[in-house]
Amino acid sequence: MIDHLNWRYATKQFDATKKIAASELNLLKEAVRLAPTSYGIQPFKVIIIENPELRAQLRDKSYGQRQITDASHLFVFAAQNTTTNADIDALINLTAETRGMNAADLAGYGDYMKGAISYLSDEQKAIWNAKQAYIGLGILLTQAASLKIDATPMEGFEPKAYDELLGLDGYHSVVVAALGYRHADDGLQHAAKVRKSEENMFEVR
Repeated sequence: MIDHLNWRYATKQFDATKKIAASELNLLKEAVRLAPTSYGIQPFKVIIIENPELRAQLRDKSYGQRQITDASHLFVFAAQNTTTNADIDALINLTAETRGMNAADLAGYGDYMKGAISYLSDEQKAIWNAKQAYIGLGILLTQAASLKIDATPMEGFEPKAYDELLGLDGYHSVVVAALGYRHADDGLQHAAKVRKSEENMFEVR
């Protein structure tokens, strides 16, 4: 995995002629689906943009960054605007169904989660949900690197414009990942990776 992470970089120029195979796209999706989240609630979804016309519109709202249109696929992570008791109930029911349990036996845990989120405003819930989406992004980047698929995480876009173009209802765009294959002319791929030293990154107490 360390070799994979040393290999990856934020690709600036994608080869628009190269596409991610369906089998590998499925692995990327499954990695995001399996990403950990607080309480396992998964308060976000991912819109995978393949349509070239829509990609062109999104590029206009991304300060003209060419990765938006040149990459094989564009993943838009959209977090829920809030989290409700109904979301907790849905998680409890899914847990019971998946594990062959009675949902009533999980009611106490459901009440605990409801109590925990009841202290948060809708704005705080939206921020919390966005943080969960970033965990999914991290898992996506790692899985992509393991498959030798290039990926560029991007915050340089107009979220409200994305929300409008994608017709998001109850969700808001938080981060984008362009995925595909680096162009031979992208000189950054040959640059040394710049990171803080271990001594500056970690502190043991």
